[in-house]
Amino acid sequence: MTTHSTRGRRKRIAAATAVVAALLATAACGGGGDDDGGGKDKGKAAGFDAANNKVANASTKKGGTLKFAGAQDADSWDTTRAYYGFAWNFQRYYSRQLVTGKTEPGKSGTELTPDLATARAQISDDGKTYTYTLRDGITWEDGKPITSKDVKYGIQRVWAQEVLAGGPIYLKDVLDPKGEYPGPYKDKAKDKLGLKAIETPDDKTIVFKLPEANSDFEEMLALTSASPVRQDKDTKSKYQLRPFSSGPYKFESYTPKKELVLVRNTEWKQSSDPVRKALPDKITVNFFSNADEMDNRILAGDYHLDINQTGLSPQGRIKALNEHKSNLDNPVSGFIRYAVFPQTVAPFDNIECRKAVIYGADHKSLQTARGGPMAGGDIGTNMLPPAVPGSEGQKYDPYGLAKNDGKPDVAKAKEALEKCGKPNGFTTTVAVRNNKPAEVATAESLQASLKKIGITVEIDKYDGSQTSGIIGNPKIVKDKNYGIIIMGWGPDFPSVQGYGQPLWDSKYILDSGNNNFAMIKDKAIDANFDKFVTELDSAKKEQIATEINHQVMEGAYYLPFVFEKFINFRSSELTNVYTTDAYSGQYDFVSLGLK
Repeated sequence: MTTHSTRGRRKRIAAATAVVAALLATAACGGGGDDDGGGKDKGKAAGFDAANNKVANASTKKGGTLKFAGAQDADSWDTTRAYYGFAWNFQRYYSRQLVTGKTEPGKSGTELTPDLATARAQISDDGKTYTYTLRDGITWEDGKPITSKDVKYGIQRVWAQEVLAGGPIYLKDVLDPKGEYPGPYKDKAKDKLGLKAIETPDDKTIVFKLPEANSDFEEMLALTSASPVRQDKDTKSKYQLRPFSSGPYKFESYTPKKELVLVRNTEWKQSSDPVRKALPDKITVNFFSNADEMDNRILAGDYHLDINQTGLSPQGRIKALNEHKSNLDNPVSGFIRYAVFPQTVAPFDNIECRKAVIYGADHKSLQTARGGPMAGGDIGTNMLPPAVPGSEGQKYDPYGLAKNDGKPDVAKAKEALEKCGKPNGFTTTVAVRNNKPAEVATAESLQASLKKIGITVEIDKYDGSQTSGIIGNPKIVKDKNYGIIIMGWGPDFPSVQGYGQPLWDSKYILDSGNNNFAMIKDKAIDANFDKFVTELDSAKKEQIATEINHQVMEGAYYLPFVFEKFINFRSSELTNVYTTDAYSGQYDFVSLGLK
């Protein structure tokens, strides 16, 4: 799930570092109790951290308009193309999947439960055949039944990368590893359902036949990219403007970067959907170009929560901690924020030059730039997030990043520069999104600490909405001399495959929409992923995941900044609020209601 979950923040950073210092003082004074902080919500808010991995204000009351605000629109509202975490979370209002995460707080949210299907898969043929039966009463927004063919067609759209790029491609890789199926728009079959790996013997039955077993396959079917799409409603690249609903809400209107309005899908039946309670009557999203203005409006009670789920801006945080503390939660996000070194850009083709940057960086300063221990997270020491099985957290710290309070190891940095043949340092460019102030701040921190060891870093800010076309294009990365890219990543689903494969497996290197920014082509890492996907024993899967993380860190491809935490605001008017690990510590949107 990319930072595409848009967790960064905005505004001039010169002010931000001072603000962060003030925030840390505030946080230290404020402690963590349930004080109301004297804001206008006094006496009504659930309390600090009341919705962090637990339910605050449980209720079944229906009605009202749920009002989201956002500083960034989705990368796409098309279920096939979205990769932002908040978009996946929100798309469950108007899309359903065969299986989905449980609507329960914390870790339980990552457990799969049947959605369109009557039960989880019947698995046979040594883990290569998955069979599902669809529920009765599942319908589209025009009342027509959702069929197995609709599910198959929706999944087949993942193959149409030339038209629908941007989303996860796990299903394509697992069901068609040789890339033989051309996608529905080039399909020669009369019904455009020519993918052999999916069979639909009748309207209620769907059978997946995997060429090779994959122990995470059902996790992939829970992604919104596995949502049904009805062929006669598929408007290809324009589908994102008006997806056709299989869930409890449907699009009423959408103006990109301005406003999205969902209303009830009157054809949806609660009896057919054990997952969604569909409490609000209407859901609105308003997009702001100025994130500080947005935070002020949320804190003033004009909106209920931030759709991007990125935590408050530095200014908003201070105000919220002082005046609305009992409306705040401080979850671990499941994301790691980091710098990555493309090996196609010299001198980062040399491991010692990469190590020089890792040792020369000031890790405490990078943590502060991200927001400090409370709003930024713990100093990152490796590349496997705490929530992924096989993670060792800060215990695994091969470069000593959290030692000595995160200070740089200048001696080791200089030694690495000698070894890489650049004893006097070198010049490189760091790529950073222009709409992510915390990323700009980390770039400036890196620039300052590396200067002390002779490495000159130039900062290039690019359009954050064009991520996959700029840093996701290896040719552009090389042409622009991006030796360092600042990024963040969270699990698509909770396994090393769902987190690390797009980043580290050589077969995931793409000409466009690439996420293997380091351009890792390591046979040992690839072999471990091949082993992992067919392994059914969970203890052995954890061992392999740990080993892959060690291999990645030994290759010095990354400089982790933080295991991320953030400060999130919830309105006192919300009911059924809780954070879920299924969406990296975000609030679970589909459970929310209003008092």
